[in-house]
Amino acid sequence: MKPYFTLKNALSVVIAFIFIQSMFFKFAEAPETVYIFTTLGKWAGLSWFGQYGGYLVGIVELIASILLFTRWHGFGALLSLGVISGAIVFHLFTPLGIAMPTYGGSLLAGSDEAIQALAASTTEVKYNITIGDQLYIPIEFDHGTLFIMACIVWISAFVLIVRQLKDPQSTLRKVLNR
Repeated sequence: MKPYFTLKNALSVVIAFIFIQSMFFKFAEAPETVYIFTTLGKWAGLSWFGQYGGYLVGIVELIASILLFTRWHGFGALLSLGVISGAIVFHLFTPLGIAMPTYGGSLLAGSDEAIQALAASTTEVKYNITIGDQLYIPIEFDHGTLFIMACIVWISAFVLIVRQLKDPQSTLRKVLNR
């Protein structure tokens, strides 16, 4: 009987955990996700990406997470490496940056409370997000936590792919050698 606790399984769980816990933010249109994908959409000149990018990336991460626990786990690792490489590149080489804003509650846009909060805010206006009629003002920044998690996923996926390519019996190696 094969041991269940292996490096492959541990790294797969790490990747899937990070991807799946971030899906809540992507699919619930959390202000953090809206900020990230709106910023990238404006930067790339793709306004639709601000609205739909979180869903697209979330679906790819879900597919990768599922594949990691099948006989196609090498392809799940490859998909994970691809999507997270994009995330890392976007954090490093676009206006997005490494430290991401985190948001608390929302305020009714245009209300006296919102105007007072904006006046008292110490963050740049570019971090404020409006979703519908709700205004979100950052309460702090994550100090690069999201970026660090992306790096952990990248390293985990890279190790899984290298191990797959070294294994002559792996599905990934068999498919790529055809």
